Amino acid sequence: MKYKFFIAIVAAAMTFASCDDTTSDIGTSLSHNMDKLSVSTDSFAVASRSFAAGPVYFRSTTGHLGRVKDPETNAIITGNYMTQFHVIDDYSIHFPPIDSIVSKIDGEIVADSCELRLFHSNSYGDSLAVMKLTVHEMSKPMYEDRIYYSDFDPMANGYIRPDGIHESKTYTLTDLSVSETVRKGKSYTPNIRIRLDKEYTDREGKKYNNFGTYLMNTYYKNPQVFGDPMKFMSQVLPGFYFEHTAGIGAMANVSICRLNIYYRYLVKGDSVEAGATSIVGTEEVLQTTKIENDEQRIQTLLNDNTCTYLKTPAGIFTELTLPIDDILRGHENDTINSAKIVLPRINNETQSDYAFTAPTTLLMIPRDSLYTFFEHNQLVNNRSSFTATNSVSTLNTYTFNNISQLINIMSANRSSENWNKVVIIPVYLDASGKVTHQMDLTSTRLVGGSENPYDPLKIVVIYGQFK
Repeated sequence: MKYKFFIAIVAAAMTFASCDDTTSDIGTSLSHNMDKLSVSTDSFAVASRSFAAGPVYFRSTTGHLGRVKDPETNAIITGNYMTQFHVIDDYSIHFPPIDSIVSKIDGEIVADSCELRLFHSNSYGDSLAVMKLTVHEMSKPMYEDRIYYSDFDPMANGYIRPDGIHESKTYTLTDLSVSETVRKGKSYTPNIRIRLDKEYTDREGKKYNNFGTYLMNTYYKNPQVFGDPMKFMSQVLPGFYFEHTAGIGAMANVSICRLNIYYRYLVKGDSVEAGATSIVGTEEVLQTTKIENDEQRIQTLLNDNTCTYLKTPAGIFTELTLPIDDILRGHENDTINSAKIVLPRINNETQSDYAFTAPTTLLMIPRDSLYTFFEHNQLVNNRSSFTATNSVSTLNTYTFNNISQLINIMSANRSSENWNKVVIIPVYLDASGKVTHQMDLTSTRLVGGSENPYDPLKIVVIYGQFK
């Protein structure tokens, strides 16, 4: 704001000069005006508390699957993952011509095998921890005409086909069935492989030797359906829900789900080659993660008033109460040039190779915007929303450098009981400026709380006034 005053004064001087041929007095006039600016500083205590985040709105191409325990807080987090599949407009490239298929049983076209592969990267935990999942075939698509939060359960809401695929898989993040040489290769991406080679019955009661055979026959019967994503989801394959069913110690960050169908076909007359068709879950279709937090443990952390917590995914946020009236009292004729809040972190003292990392980026928004900000895909505007980043250079703190406009906005709008409250939320900020809830495993404690043993949280305000 001080800089803005300077620009305003320069502009006024330039306007005056345009009406007069002489410019000899511009510098003198400018310095005299600046001498009339009075600046003062004050600081005020800021109250803070932890509160349960509850379910959050989040859409991403990354799914989270598994169960882990935070070594610092002993809080258990479970992730279950849903994905749908995208088909492209040019359906003719999905499978080769029907008369070239060699894979047959009793003259009927079949798939030699079928599988799902969940490719994961940057996953968390013990890569040799024994985990178990169950993949469920969905009975209907999850359409995007509604908002899905992180507590949405496809099973409880009737999206799972009772007589469809329910295939269990025991796995480790490091697949020991793959040679170490292959795993260390540059082209290898860790993945969980789930075979779908058992007998499959479609919704009309027709039986196939495996799921891939069902897809191939459906394609050759009506290939156009494979060129329309909506028809494909509603008529062929609504999607799969991957439910964590056993084990603790690992969380897979699933970046791609690929459905592979293998077969043999003729090439150039009599040459038989192995073929494969893949259908992939991509950002064009909906993917969701259902997060389950240990509510009892979360409540224990909320009762700890010696600090405040930030835990993701969908765990704990921090609320600040800004002393708006104190800041404005006695400064009715002043301008708030700057208002800064520094949130110090309390270092994690737990010794563990699997300690959760602290969140990198925090978002500050009014308490009443907790849901609408994300539902409406709003961007940070540095008026009513702000971000702060933790790094080595910031000395283990998160600094919100200038929230002066937020103070003015809050003061002018006192209709809500939360009018003077803001929330601090760990977020992911991409290159385009899009802000989404942080869904990776992060955890940290902040200085604050009603029983804070450290120096109190404060907001530092700089006022300006022309004499």
